[in-house]
Amino acid sequence: MKKFQTILFSLLMAVTLFGCNSDNGDTDCVEDFTGALSADEEAFAGTWTLTAITADQAVDITDDNEDNASEDIFGQYGACEKDAAYSFESDRAYNFGQGQNASGCSNKVVISGSWKLSGQTLSLTGSCTVQNLALQFDSEFSEFSSTSTLNIIDITGNTIQTNVTFTYSKN
Repeated sequence: MKKFQTILFSLLMAVTLFGCNSDNGDTDCVEDFTGALSADEEAFAGTWTLTAITADQAVDITDDNEDNASEDIFGQYGACEKDAAYSFESDRAYNFGQGQNASGCSNKVVISGSWKLSGQTLSLTGSCTVQNLALQFDSEFSEFSSTSTLNIIDITGNTIQTNVTFTYSKN
């Protein structure tokens, strides 16, 4: 279970990585995004659920006493780790939740802030941070994916640096 949480925690940290600036003891935070949504943003608004996680290199993160490395990280996850979704609201508020719907989850996470979409760049603010994610959309604008280079610790304790692609589908 800990190996599963390492990957999603890495992504969540990537989303909240760039911290506050405190030159004089005061906290200068990134301002929330405001204003009317563009036509692309209106089409983007809604709930997007995690539907796939793939790695460029095969890794084994399941504690099942088998050497069954796979590039399909999502397939190695349990229900609580797979339970992740973004909700992008028309007032520019967003929430990311993990472990909110599956039962018995100890990995519950909620992150909120504001959002804007410019072309294929999704910008997220929250907790004095801003993160810009390069997105790839499918032709129907019903899926987006984002790729990050992450360190994954496999079941034997080896650290594997690989590109990991997270795919979300619109509900």
